[in-house]
This record gives sequence, C-alpha cells and structure tokens, in this order.
Amino acid sequence: MKGNSSGLRKGRYSELGRIYLVTFVTFERKPIFNDYALGRQVVDVLHKEAEFTDTLAFVVMPDHVHWLLQLESKSLSATLKTVKSISSRKVKRIRGMSSDIWQKGFHDHAVRREEDLVNIARYIVMNPVRAGLVKSIREYPLWDAVWLQ
Repeated sequence: MKGNSSGLRKGRYSELGRIYLVTFVTFERKPIFNDYALGRQVVDVLHKEAEFTDTLAFVVMPDHVHWLLQLESKSLSATLKTVKSISSRKVKRIRGMSSDIWQKGFHDHAVRREEDLVNIARYIVMNPVRAGLVKSIREYPLWDAVWLQ
C-alpha cells in the first residue's frame, strides 16, 4: 500500500442537498489561528464567500476548522478548495507570508438523517472549551451556529 492518502479520495462522491461535517487542518498543524484576527478571516470566508453552501455551524480552532454545512451548488471538494483558497489568500496578505496555510485534503462525514444536527453543532462549537482554550464558549470569538437567536 502506498504511503499517501490520494487512494482514499478515489471515488469520493458528494451529494447536493446533503449535510456534511468537514474538518480541515493548517499546514503542519501550525496554530496560526491563535491570532484571532487571522481566524476572523476564515470566519468571514465561511460567512460571505461560501454562498454555495448553507453553513449550519463552525468553529475555527488554532490549527483546524470544523464546519457543518449543507451543499447547495458545488461538490464538496470544489467547496473546500474555494474556501481554503480564498481564506489562504486573505491570511497570507495580512501576515505578509508566502508559505502554505492549509494542509492538503480534508476529512468529511456525510450526516445521516437520523443524526441530531443540534447535538453535532454543540459538539463542534464546544471544541474550544474541551481543548481548554476557554472556560465558556461565550469567551471564544471564532464560531457560529444557525440555532443562535
């Protein structure tokens, strides 16, 4: 068996209208989003640039992002490629850097109908608390969920 993950992605299929939980990580897991200003760039992309999805919840952690989304018009791969590309350009412009921001690829889970979306969203947004970054999610600025009023 080869040492790369490209074989794992062969035959990847994404379905419009389906809800996915995706995780993508920074290059070499560098915690660049400890700088909240840089993390806000990713948040802005998820809010504004990802109009081809319905974002249900997300959290931007220091070295990765969890995103619960419903595909509307592009494949999952095309969606992630766009989001990573736009956010990478924004972060590089602010930092004045040329190195990679995101690791190649992503992990995805197609949410089944019987799974509880609100519980999945809670699990996502509570990541900073479980990681010990904050005591309350209210203290962490890099998350959102559609269930907020």
